Amino acid sequence: MITPASTDQTFVVLLGGTLAATPRLRADVAGARVVAADGGMRHAAGLGVAPELWVGDFDSTPPELLAAWPQIERQPYPAAKNETDGALAVSVATERGARRIVLAGALGGERSDHALMHLIHAVSLEEQGFAIKLTSGEEEAWPLLPGTREIDLPQGSLFSILGLSPLSGLSIGNVRYPLTDFALPFGSSRTISNVAEGPIRLSLASGRAILIARPYDLSGA
Repeated sequence: MITPASTDQTFVVLLGGTLAATPRLRADVAGARVVAADGGMRHAAGLGVAPELWVGDFDSTPPELLAAWPQIERQPYPAAKNETDGALAVSVATERGARRIVLAGALGGERSDHALMHLIHAVSLEEQGFAIKLTSGEEEAWPLLPGTREIDLPQGSLFSILGLSPLSGLSIGNVRYPLTDFALPFGSSRTISNVAEGPIRLSLASGRAILIARPYDLSGA
């Protein structure tokens, strides 16, 4: 098992969506502290991690999973509560000093409402100053807010930018279809299915968006 350093400010929150233990995900997990949210604990063994805390109402956790991890500290909540198990796990991470949070298992799964909520929550957390990444292993996502940033993607990988509001001053560089100081109307599909030529350079003047990438999809579609 990986034993994360207690001083690390990167936390991985294990959520209940699908998760593939890809090399990029393993790199995200390496050296991080880990908190599990309810049924997200099922991903721990495959990633070789032992979370420092397991939170939730445990309604998505089968008895055999509970029995498999008796040594992990649990923080139970009633099923009738005001926050999701994932939100509670993120709160624990921030209380313990997280500055960068990887939401593993946040994309896909049986509950599209939960996946969408993870994306919206990620934008809110980024606005509060946290660095957020969402991942299923096969797909990755980052909130995009005003400012400049670079996202490291393999050459040829597929990505899309979804505007959660009208966007202005959007520039996308080192990609097949670059944009410069572009105004993207809310609901436009103009920024769907682009292709990275390596690390993507981004800048945004105003608005909120999500970048969703498929770093192992090199089809170039």
